[in-house]
Amino acid sequence: MEDLRVVLDAAGSSRSVIVGAQEGCGMATLYAATYPERTRALVLFHPTAQGYEIDDHQAHELSELRELWGTQAWCDELLGTVSPTLFANENDRRWFANWLRVGASPAVAYALNRAHYETDFTGILPAVRVPTLVLYRRAGHREERDALDVASLVPRAHAMRVSGVDHFGIFLSPEIAEEIERFVAGEEAPSIPESVLTTVMFTDVVGSTERVAELGDRGWRRLLAEHHTIVRRELARFRGEERDTAGDGFFATFDGPARAIRAGRAIVAGLRRIDLDIRVGIHVGECELHDGKPTGIAINIGARVAASAEPGEILVTGTVRDLVAGSGLQFSERGERQLTGAPGSWALYAVE
Repeated sequence: MEDLRVVLDAAGSSRSVIVGAQEGCGMATLYAATYPERTRALVLFHPTAQGYEIDDHQAHELSELRELWGTQAWCDELLGTVSPTLFANENDRRWFANWLRVGASPAVAYALNRAHYETDFTGILPAVRVPTLVLYRRAGHREERDALDVASLVPRAHAMRVSGVDHFGIFLSPEIAEEIERFVAGEEAPSIPESVLTTVMFTDVVGSTERVAELGDRGWRRLLAEHHTIVRRELARFRGEERDTAGDGFFATFDGPARAIRAGRAIVAGLRRIDLDIRVGIHVGECELHDGKPTGIAINIGARVAASAEPGEILVTGTVRDLVAGSGLQFSERGERQLTGAPGSWALYAVE
């Protein structure tokens, strides 16, 4: 998503129609939800909202993918499943195998496909506030159902079936370009978005009352000044935005959960060097904007998550864990908990 933003900046495109196909739909959706002021419309071709559990069968498929990636026989078998139209032509079969080989190494293909299996976008689809068109073909029961599920979760999204029977190959339906043009011409994105998808992070010093008693007011003020310097340095390093500082705690926002987690790690490590422990809570959710400042239940959830953390622990919600699949970050389950002021129970995870 960050690569996409940088490329659009370099191209001078400040308000774009974002089109994603298959696995690319997740990145396109995250961009539209995070930067609605820069997105005129969102178009998704055969998106999937919810990943699939990595059971023994999926694990075997992934291992086979890494071992056989790019070989002609394996590519033929895959193409026969995802695109019968291309499979019928020998030149198309050779093209497809070569396309996979030059597109990714076996290790990268394995990592990307595993991340696609594990990522669940269900929680962020309602945060999309730009005109959205979901395109699908009659490609099979599951693929159609997945696309229609996504359309049902995005507010006011339009679903449209296009020609063909292939799950793969958006280019096989040339009328899609015209459908996108018609859709964009008839839809106008709001000039001032009312809400955005935001990563929120809260920090809180552990045992501050005891440290004040130990150090005295003057010593505590010096230590707190060092604390603020370290936190602000790491926020700047990881492009976090300080939103509020109350005593010994910080509230900051990020445009990506992985960067928030890495900032949290750096802050925890930096403060330990001055003998301070903190709790960190991170959540991703839809925030309403009031005078440019994020508000809403996502903020409350982030604060409650931080309050539930142990000293020195970075605690995240299941939404955060789902959105950083494939990043190399590891988590330990902390069970489901009731968070004051938030409906239902929330699965929490500690960053290892």
